[in-house]
Amino acid sequence: MTKTYTDLLREARSSVREVSAAEAEALAARGARVVDVREGPEWEEGHVPGAMHISKSYLEQRIEEAVADRDAPVVLYCAGGIRSLFAAQTLAEMGYTDVASMSGGFQGWKSEGRPWRTPVVLSQQQKQRYSRHLLIPEVGIEGQARLLDSKVLLIGAGGLGSPAMLYLAAAGVGTLGIVDFDTVDLSNLQRQIVHTSDRVGRRKTESAAETIRALNPDVTVVPHEEMLTEENVERLIAGYEVILDGTDTFETRYTLNDAAVRAGIPVVHASVFRFEGQLTVFRPFEGPCYRCLYPTPPPPELAPGCSVAGVLGVVPGVMGMLQATEAIKVLLGIGESLAGRLLIYDALDGTFQELQLRRDPACPACGEAAVAARATATTVPA
Repeated sequence: MTKTYTDLLREARSSVREVSAAEAEALAARGARVVDVREGPEWEEGHVPGAMHISKSYLEQRIEEAVADRDAPVVLYCAGGIRSLFAAQTLAEMGYTDVASMSGGFQGWKSEGRPWRTPVVLSQQQKQRYSRHLLIPEVGIEGQARLLDSKVLLIGAGGLGSPAMLYLAAAGVGTLGIVDFDTVDLSNLQRQIVHTSDRVGRRKTESAAETIRALNPDVTVVPHEEMLTEENVERLIAGYEVILDGTDTFETRYTLNDAAVRAGIPVVHASVFRFEGQLTVFRPFEGPCYRCLYPTPPPPELAPGCSVAGVLGVVPGVMGMLQATEAIKVLLGIGESLAGRLLIYDALDGTFQELQLRRDPACPACGEAAVAARATATTVPA
């Protein structure tokens, strides 16, 4: 049986529930997922606040990942309310049970004076560079823009810092600060992949900056050619949103930890020893800190550095990439971070183990006394 466009539209209207802009707004306030099914250029001209963008062309392909629960309430809209009708009909055929189309579409929404947002617009080159991120609902254009505006500080441009900064730069983290006072040595190149043979003898911050700029010109590199100490730590970490700890001494880790706790900055910590690696995230006053995990440093003979004990070159590579992953999760506010969990990697067994961590109430950095002191310091007299 031949059907005209009018026939198809009539069938869609008879089978799909239509809601007004006011009803759509109320449904969204009660938790309904609002989906904009217009094309990309239309979305860039403005959209309903809180809506996710899945163009009608990709709806069948992407809706299951964006809205996994087929009984969840979903409101679709387009420019005038027609495409969203057909899109809702498609979702019903896929088994979605509570789908509505917003009549009047985005044009009607705006004409009623309701709030709307203009999304961050990436350049055409950025859209191509980060295209695989833009396909992920948890990232998308807004998440990518968030990364481009983010600032991450890496303590160390060595075995952990090298892979971490490369992947953070590739991901488009806009500002990378690098703290390192050392120069590139030939023995570094077995694991410190941000450096190259022709840069032996050069400053590590300089070498790392050169590699990062060649990889992604969107990234600003801020070199800090100095050793992190009690005297400069607060200045060095100021203004950064996440810190990656790639240090190899307990003294420096304690210094960084205490300052980060005071400043409220999350630290993604990793360490390596021969064939093993450890990883966790310290989120101030939300989980344990480094002093909770190691109240006192172990004897030197039980925790020798890489220059004494050695390390398989790929192990810091694995841990550094995991550090970058945790940093991106923190920046985007997605997933479940490793705060309160210690991930242990054994390269010889090819296994990961996880240990639960707890805050120490008596911890001098983040314990009850520190919380009370922090609350007193932030209290403004009436």
